[in-house]
Amino acid sequence: MSKNHRTVSKKIVFHSRFFFRKFPAFPYIVKWLCISSIIGILVGSASAGFLQSLEWATRFRENHIWLIALLPVAGFLIGLLYHYYGKDVEAGNNLLIDTIHDPQETIPFKMAPFVYLGTIVTHFFGGSAGREGTAIQMAGAISDQISKPFRLDKTERKILIIAAIAAGFGSVFGTPLAGAVFGLEVFLIGRIRYNAIFPAFASAIIANWATDLWNVKHTHYYIDFVPKPEFLPILYSILAGVAFGLCAAAFSKMIHWAGRIFKSKITFPPFRPIVGGGIVAIAVFTMGTTRYVGLGIPTIVESFENQLPFYDFALKMIFTIITLSAGFKGGEVTPLFFIGATLGSALSLFIPLPFGLLAGMGFVAVFAGATNTPLACMLMGIELFGAESGIYVAIACVVSYLLSGRNSIYTRQRIGQAKHRRYEGDQDKSFSDL
Repeated sequence: MSKNHRTVSKKIVFHSRFFFRKFPAFPYIVKWLCISSIIGILVGSASAGFLQSLEWATRFRENHIWLIALLPVAGFLIGLLYHYYGKDVEAGNNLLIDTIHDPQETIPFKMAPFVYLGTIVTHFFGGSAGREGTAIQMAGAISDQISKPFRLDKTERKILIIAAIAAGFGSVFGTPLAGAVFGLEVFLIGRIRYNAIFPAFASAIIANWATDLWNVKHTHYYIDFVPKPEFLPILYSILAGVAFGLCAAAFSKMIHWAGRIFKSKITFPPFRPIVGGGIVAIAVFTMGTTRYVGLGIPTIVESFENQLPFYDFALKMIFTIITLSAGFKGGEVTPLFFIGATLGSALSLFIPLPFGLLAGMGFVAVFAGATNTPLACMLMGIELFGAESGIYVAIACVVSYLLSGRNSIYTRQRIGQAKHRRYEGDQDKSFSDL
């Protein structure tokens, strides 16, 4: 090597060292942008395929209502699949939360196809379930496979799973900002891992973009009138938040109680969805409506347009609790949207706020109370309904979060910071320990 070449090489090394001393975050940004891009593209594409499959399954079921009679048989097959081949992934969302707290072995990839198949079958035959659990579990299982090629340590794997949850949630609902904050907020109440902020937001935004590239459409909701934030409307929104928080607590308590009943009375797991599916199928044919099975998107949209009766939210809660506690797959969040939106719409009988606004508030506030993620739900409300409703959405979410107490649909969720002094003894415990 000539003298000039050696001089140039030294200058490059010197400037490189100077640059990295001046901008120490640059390697971190490049590394996680690369990882987040992979997560976002893979998870966004998986969410797109899942949403399209779900739409097809829903449409086919509604055109062939007799399929609901086969729900017990479908549940039995799902139960057999998980009992004999999927025990290590049966914990679902709670497995992802446990992995964030204490990463062990790589999450088995089979979680993704298992939960996808289980959810499509549940909806195809008329179970009442959601989709966020499936999207998040698919995201976690897919994303964790790249932890070995990138040689991620335990701390980095925690960040990876947070980013995966953010990508799955943001892409399945078309709310990347809410998805990012949900991934940061859901596993540890009251604390956020700031070293995961960039990967979470990058993954959620890229995943949402990837889903859009597949031309998948998300549902749009419209609130036609939002009053000025004056004393009485704010007072009314607090009262509504109380109702949403009590509803969230009731749902969380009842779904865990029902799960314990199924487990104690029916020891062989594949038999549980036979019983649960039979109850749901008989109820559907007795009532003569499919309004309370599946995702229930048409009814959610209707709650923004008309004042709905109180029994809508109660019946959806019962159908969902039976479906999920019996062992069917899906998620709780979209049913919680249904429950909250229809409850909010019905509350307009007593609370003098526009039923569309109350529906929007309930949509996110019941979810906030049941998952203890008020910040993510505030952002979701703003992304879905517009910034002008932000104050009312925020009030409802905060009040619901506080009133929901020591409850969560995720039993492995841990308490990093207690909601208030009365619960300070719960700090650093999971809800399964309470």
